[in-house]
Parts: sequence; structure tokens; C-alpha cells
Amino acid sequence: MEHLPITLTEFDKIILKEYCNLAEGLGDYLGECYELVIHSFASFDHSVIKIVHSHSGRKEGSPITDLGLKMLSDIKKNPDFRHITYYNKNNAGKPLKSCTIAIKGKHGKVIGMLCINLYMDSPLYTFIDSIRPDASQKENIINETLAENVDELIFEKLTAARDNVFSDRNIQAVNRNREIISSLYSDGIFNMKDSVVKVASLLGISKNTVYMHIRNLKNPDKN
Repeated sequence: MEHLPITLTEFDKIILKEYCNLAEGLGDYLGECYELVIHSFASFDHSVIKIVHSHSGRKEGSPITDLGLKMLSDIKKNPDFRHITYYNKNNAGKPLKSCTIAIKGKHGKVIGMLCINLYMDSPLYTFIDSIRPDASQKENIINETLAENVDELIFEKLTAARDNVFSDRNIQAVNRNREIISSLYSDGIFNMKDSVVKVASLLGISKNTVYMHIRNLKNPDKN
């Protein structure tokens, strides 16, 4: 099968740019053991448009590999192709576990690939470092509420907000509900459907009171 570069639309370029951002985020999350490469099929001579943790020595502007061309052939033969995971070796004989994901543009046209390569000979300490927070990250540890449904999420966030407010002796009792609602507002809880009614019920106040506090938070200069 002949492999011809494609002409990218502006929409295609936006998609590839977003995948480049995705590669940066995945690289930061997965750590140094992983190499992430974004290929654009606009040019096979310079297909690499993004590379994170370049173990292979490639850089942006490097050509597509022979395996990449074979993957493209497989993708074209199978319109339902999404991704493939496989074991491989690089030119130096280093063992890899790889995943190739098709990047599709408008109408399902394949415009590129995201390739993830795990270098399996990476030192153990590199793996450990990738999952252990360093000194700067310890200051930014975030507690995320992993709720199974909206009701549970609202209940958990309200309970946490109420505990914080009630433990703060500087907050007068008459202002506690306002501060709880302010905390929930800052966390985006009121973007959830029926959240006002549910919060009002949990706090034992009217939904109009909740709406009043939300209006005041949206327009602080009018208070």
C-alpha cells in the first residue's frame, strides 16, 4: 500500500495540538521511564511533532519509523482500529512495552499517532521516583472526593466544609451557613444539577436562602 502524507485541515491541526498537550501531561504523570511521541501524517519525513522523554534520541522533526509506516498500513486496512499494545526492542536492543493509538480527525480520518514506549530496563529507582512526591509536590497534595454519584459528592463536600467552618472559632454561628455555601461555591458544587435544593435540605434552610448567598458571592461589590 502506498503511504501518502495527508493535507491537514485547521481542525486537524487543533486536534494534534491538543494531543501534544496530552503527551506533556502524560509524560509528567508517568515519569522518565516512558517516552511519548506524537506523529503527524502531514509529513512522513518530519512526522514527529512532539516527543517527551526522548530515550530514543529522536527529536521534533524526526521521520516516521518503519514500524510506524506498518502501523499506518494496519490502521488503513481496519477502519475500526483504535490502539494496539505490543512488546518491542529499539535499535540498541532495549526491551520496550509500547502502545500505538490512532489519532483521528473529522469524519474518522487518521491524521497521526500517539506512541507510548515504556523502557523496561529503566532502573527501579526511576519507577519509584515517578510515583513518590518530591519536596515541592508535597506542598500541593490535593484531596479529591471520589464519589459514586452526585448526591454522595454533594454530601461529602458539604460535610467537609461544615467541619472546617465549625472548627473555626472566628466564624460566628450566624455566619456558618454562609461560609459553608461559600466553600461549596468555590469548589464548583453549584454547577451540579439540583445542587441548590440538595444543599438546602442538608443544611435545613430554604433554597431561597441558598440562592441569596450565591447571588452575593457572584456580586460581592453589591453587598
